[in-house]
Amino acid sequence: MTEKVLDGLIKESANRRDVFKKLGATALGAALIAEAGFDPAIAQELKPSGKPLKAAFSNAGLQATWCAQGKQAAEAWGKLMNVEITWFDGELSATKQRATIENMATQKWDFVAVQTFGIGTLNEPMQRIMDAGTPVIAMDTMMAPEGQLAIHTFIAPDNVMMGSVVTSALVNAMGGAGNITMTQGALGHSGAQGRAKGFHQVVDGNANLKLLDEQPADWDVTKVARIWDSLLTQYPDIKGAFFHNDDMALAAHNVMKAKNRTDILIAGVDAMPPAVNAVLEGIMVATVRNPSCRIHGWSVAAGVAAVVGGEKAGKDIPNFILADGPVITKETAAGHLWLQKNFLI
Repeated sequence: MTEKVLDGLIKESANRRDVFKKLGATALGAALIAEAGFDPAIAQELKPSGKPLKAAFSNAGLQATWCAQGKQAAEAWGKLMNVEITWFDGELSATKQRATIENMATQKWDFVAVQTFGIGTLNEPMQRIMDAGTPVIAMDTMMAPEGQLAIHTFIAPDNVMMGSVVTSALVNAMGGAGNITMTQGALGHSGAQGRAKGFHQVVDGNANLKLLDEQPADWDVTKVARIWDSLLTQYPDIKGAFFHNDDMALAAHNVMKAKNRTDILIAGVDAMPPAVNAVLEGIMVATVRNPSCRIHGWSVAAGVAAVVGGEKAGKDIPNFILADGPVITKETAAGHLWLQKNFLI
């Protein structure tokens, strides 16, 4: 799935929401929606499986708090829906994730959900899993380029939007001018690619901003510490820094504190609880929620619907499901933390 196709799917989801708003309350609207292939019912019962199901999950690496929270959310939803989940940790390494997914592919599962560390790195074992008739759900990042794998569905946020809104907030806090950096995630991760695109949409062409550095740290806080120790030595004047996730932002902040450089404005993505509190405390300018609980929890629900409800890919469930999350403000932070505690966003 290319970035262009993904953008189109996101826009299509937004257009459908507009249709529901305009037509949903009328009989004509219900008829038109039904004719277009949508169930006009407001909602249907979310039923747990009558028999225990076995599912395999993997995400990029449990060292990342977003991934660790996703595991907790998937397991919580699994208990509600009678699904036993076995976890295969990616360990923030394409090579290590490939090895553990090879192990996954030797076993029988009712359904599988995976966030790949890099696009196209798991094609062969995932194809074997699908050849066995197992529904496969892609989480957060594209599993493979368009047309290479017939996945059940893809559940992900709008990473371009997240990158742009947080960068805009950061640039506004900088007064619209100054030296800026971007610390990227893994370059083969479509989420990191989207966040970088959103960043550049704001920064490129702005003569008042100077981009000093945009090297990747692969979501690894140890790499972040090394990178930022070097950046702070190399550049005496950094006004703002955008990070592809909050773990990296807060790791860099610790390096800044050690070098007495806490005047640098920082912003990130994911809105994990430590970052939400950092926004409240003024340590971070902004963060935006990449809804880990929605993405992992909805994957459990989609798997159960496929196995128990017989939902077919591209017919009963769309190819892409947008999992959106808000920009965090001081006014919304407390409610947002409650939603996360209960694995709802």
